[in-house]
Amino acid sequence: MSGSQALAIAADLLVVLGLLVTTLGVAGMYRMPDVYTELHAASKAVFLGIVAFLLASLATFDGTIMARAALITIFLVLTTPVGAHAIARAAYQRREPMATPGALDESGCGLAPSESSDP
Repeated sequence: MSGSQALAIAADLLVVLGLLVTTLGVAGMYRMPDVYTELHAASKAVFLGIVAFLLASLATFDGTIMARAALITIFLVLTTPVGAHAIARAAYQRREPMATPGALDESGCGLAPSESSDP
């Protein structure tokens, strides 16, 4: 197996990994019970899935593509946590309840389900 074939296989594996992580993130958003846990699934899918795609694009050895992939990765590293924080803050200000079993509400606002309501 030549080096270019190994590189092509590695790029293909990174694309498959990106697809898998992104698909699991979407499924996680669908399955999670509240906005706070949905944010966790969404931010992981965006960051890890898209970065795997961008790493696969490095196999082209084209300078402009590699520079764009690096800039997109930096942009995602900086904006994904900020966006998730903004959405979580908006949900908190709207008093969106926590529906996750065993959720711990450290804010003291009564967002988590009470222990007495469990059957």
